[in-house]
Amino acid sequence: MSNVFSFTGTIGRDAEVRYTASGMAVLSVTVANNIGFGDKQQTLWIRVALFGKRAEGSLQNYLKKGQQVFVSGELTQNEYKANDGTMKTSLELTANIIDLLGKRTETSQPQQPYPSSGKQQSAPQGSQDNFDAPYDDDIPF
Repeated sequence: MSNVFSFTGTIGRDAEVRYTASGMAVLSVTVANNIGFGDKQQTLWIRVALFGKRAEGSLQNYLKKGQQVFVSGELTQNEYKANDGTMKTSLELTANIIDLLGKRTETSQPQQPYPSSGKQQSAPQGSQDNFDAPYDDDIPF
């Protein structure tokens, strides 16, 4: 059975790339995911890691604080002892896909296609998004 967790969220701080003792690149970023509604809304902070060649690319330059992302991968929950002696838990995700959503957070650069760590799917030939079209009132829902 596969453990796949996918979510959208907002990056909490700029991504960092580090290298293991064996020389493998590890891209680390923390992503906030809001769950619940109204007074019951909570923010989950999920530590995301991307390993290998995909971590060495230019993706780090785009994963900046405030950028919205879609992330998918294997989720784990780890326990650790905090400095005050209490046991805490953290959510960590080993990413298979990190895709950028929305606009770039830096407006001084010209708009360019975003790199992705996953496979991109293009729209079928002839399809076109028209976001300025008026809503059709005949839709039954």
